[in-house]
Amino acid sequence: MEILDARALAERIGPMLAGIGLDCLGVEWVTHGHGGTLRVYIEAADREVDVEDCAAASRTLSTWLDVEDPVPGQYTLEVSSPGLDRPLFTAAHFARLLGAEVRVTLKLPQHGRRRLRGRVQAVDGQQITVNVDTVPFTFTIDAFESARLIPDWVALGYAPQPKQGVIEGNSKPAPRGKRATRKLETPPVSQ
Repeated sequence: MEILDARALAERIGPMLAGIGLDCLGVEWVTHGHGGTLRVYIEAADREVDVEDCAAASRTLSTWLDVEDPVPGQYTLEVSSPGLDRPLFTAAHFARLLGAEVRVTLKLPQHGRRRLRGRVQAVDGQQITVNVDTVPFTFTIDAFESARLIPDWVALGYAPQPKQGVIEGNSKPAPRGKRATRKLETPPVSQ
């Protein structure tokens, strides 16, 4: 199966989606079996993406894909909003997330690492710096295979609340005192 240039395809898809009021965040190509999945992530500038947006984008893209046939072989088209763990495709996506935690997979290992997890520290043109374990790690936009935002569940209000009896900042239950057991004495039966 041919290798698909997802970035080039996203550039071609962008103007079509703009025509219906949507932005193409990016495209992922996932191969499996004898085909693949073409996943197109969409955004709307002034609102949240809804199911109707995904349906409209899917109709527009299906027609174009049938006519132009830019994807070789059999595949499934999926159109989706980016979600809370949004994928990152460009330097501009990283720049919007300065200070946020991300997970990055590089195409090839650099400095002995291929998988990174850290906070976006800086974006300079096509150079992205992520602070990994307090060490700055810089790579170019062409060097990464995939990247996703790691949602801050606490800031979003989705983090589980501490259980009652748990000391804040500690995952262990609060110490408990010994239970006092009381023996009930029954009065002697007099005869």
